[in-house]
Amino acid sequence: MMSGCPACAAAPLAQETAQGPALQFSVPGVTCAACIGKIERGLSHLNGVASVRVNLSMKRLSVAGQIDPEAVQTAVADMGYEIYPLDIARLEAARDAQGRALLLRMAVAGFAMMNVMLLSVAVWSGAEGATRDMFHMISAMIALPTVAYAAQPFFVSAMTALRAGRLNMDVPISLAILLASGMSLFESLSGGEHAYFDAALSLTFFLLIGRYLDHRTRTTARSAARELAALEVQTATRISGTQSETVPAEDLRMGDIVLVPTGARVPVDGILLSTAALIDRSILTGESDAVSLDAGATLQAGEVNLTAPLRLRSVCDGTDTSLRRMATLVETAENARNSYTALADRAAQIYAPAVHGLALVAFAAWWFATGDLRFAVNVATAVLIITCPCALGLAVPAVSTAAVSRLFSLGYLVRHATALERLAEVSHVICDKTGTLTRPFVELPQDLSATDRQIAKALAQSSNHPLSRAIVTALGDTPAAELTDVREVPGNGVMGYYGKVMARLGRGGWIGAQTPGLCLAIGNDAPYPLEVPEVVRPGVESAIAALDLPCEIVTGDAELSAQRLAACLSVPYIAGASPQDKLDRLHALADDGQRVLMIGDGLNDTAVLAAAHASIAPSTALEASRNAADVVVLKDSFKDLPLVLHIARATRRLSQQNFAIAALYNAVAIPIALAGVATPLMAALAMSVSSLTVLLNAQRMRWVK
Repeated sequence: MMSGCPACAAAPLAQETAQGPALQFSVPGVTCAACIGKIERGLSHLNGVASVRVNLSMKRLSVAGQIDPEAVQTAVADMGYEIYPLDIARLEAARDAQGRALLLRMAVAGFAMMNVMLLSVAVWSGAEGATRDMFHMISAMIALPTVAYAAQPFFVSAMTALRAGRLNMDVPISLAILLASGMSLFESLSGGEHAYFDAALSLTFFLLIGRYLDHRTRTTARSAARELAALEVQTATRISGTQSETVPAEDLRMGDIVLVPTGARVPVDGILLSTAALIDRSILTGESDAVSLDAGATLQAGEVNLTAPLRLRSVCDGTDTSLRRMATLVETAENARNSYTALADRAAQIYAPAVHGLALVAFAAWWFATGDLRFAVNVATAVLIITCPCALGLAVPAVSTAAVSRLFSLGYLVRHATALERLAEVSHVICDKTGTLTRPFVELPQDLSATDRQIAKALAQSSNHPLSRAIVTALGDTPAAELTDVREVPGNGVMGYYGKVMARLGRGGWIGAQTPGLCLAIGNDAPYPLEVPEVVRPGVESAIAALDLPCEIVTGDAELSAQRLAACLSVPYIAGASPQDKLDRLHALADDGQRVLMIGDGLNDTAVLAAAHASIAPSTALEASRNAADVVVLKDSFKDLPLVLHIARATRRLSQQNFAIAALYNAVAIPIALAGVATPLMAALAMSVSSLTVLLNAQRMRWVK
């Protein structure tokens, strides 16, 4: 049986991508691409781990496979990173607290920096002897406690890394702050002329600004997965006999009767038991119009009840709702690897040995050339800070998260890691016709009695086939009859009993009618043939017209029907095509160098969807077709299809731009640092600006049209 529910598409997809139970953790200590490589390589060697992915922009760890969560936590902790089981509410609270703490430390550092700079004016103006020493000591009393407090995030992160025997970006940062403070204190106590307390505070202040702005940018750019998770209902009212109780939504079990108050979200997938309901399904389909449902209709978690309180019977556990599966799938797409991610990972892996070796060479060369130990240390520290690969690590995840989130808001669920990359390369489009570009509209016979209409609706409600849903729509407010022993015969139709009378809805040949089309048979009466004219799916005409690519229809339908639609859309067509014919056409285009996008929904489209360079299926497609597709269209309209391709191309373009930004930054900054021109303070500013530039460039995805 196929499912027309958009969210149900997430179930097989999640199973396909999970490779075993998926474990989710928060790793707040991850700060750069080197951290990502360290954790992913460390966990990949554990027995039972199928795949590991760290998302830098969300500070999220995903581990797929058959493995104990405690083993993952122990392994990551041994590497020197904090790790917590993922709890969205706690994560959001911790994120807010972290932002407030950074803001407070930044304010303290800025206030102290301004005061020390005022004291330094006297020294710069020529103060000498006891006066100069006094200003240095006052500066020390202000600067040292401030540094100990304000720079604490860098110190804690660096110490954690060093205890685990590794280096991270906060090690050179901490070294720079401590060296500036230590040398300044030594100069002050020994009566020296120079002190660098203002530099130590300035370095701390500007690094905190960069860290806070980075934090705010990440927090503001909420992913679609986090937005979906936020829609989960925390508690539900479970009814048992005449009693009701409030329970955590996760405690609901299959078969439970649940009461959903007016205006509340549905807590779990289920079957409507109430006579009727008006539901807001915009979170699943993107359509703003409310949907009227009758008893027996399917409800999904996250939908909103707009009318009187309703009752439903749960069809799954509270921990396995369609909303949660969809959130998992979206997050999988956001965290997934593509060729750009792999390139960034390979570049980040050489960071530690190459950059630290370069800093050591710079230190030795400058010490040998000048004999000035202080200057040599400053140069080496500037090299370590300025070469931190934060921008490189953020280049792809920031863009991928923004793109997947934008597409989901438009009603397109991205399933595969490389889907956007391949969509950006598409040069030709093949479309199926029936169920893809068109949808059935059933016309019922005028002489069909009220009882027969009720029986037809009850049969149609028992199937998720597009024709069955079209019959339910055509019957409108007609109540459904009570049938027994209802079952669906795959490929033929639905049958059941109205009392002792057998009723069947399906293919004419299966029912025994003379016509091969859709028919309704009740008892021994002559079968009713049902007219099934097709209407073009909303948005198809504008979408095809707006596509800047060659497009054609390849369908198994009859010549006349295909010709009419092709003329309406002004595209070429091939009619009467078998599944092998569709595959042959795809291969012929591929042999000509075309990269084909296939859009289809039927079982006969499955092979072509899987073989195409990229593929899209509507949510009403058969489960096998949805599984083969790269992108699932959650809503009924196709009008945003051209925008999907624009966003895919923008994803490639912005990823390339981010790589160029990171490469240009390093090409310019590293020689400057090696030349001894950049101080640690200048290096800190440059590093922060490069990371923020990459993040802000990714947010341009919001304005792609």
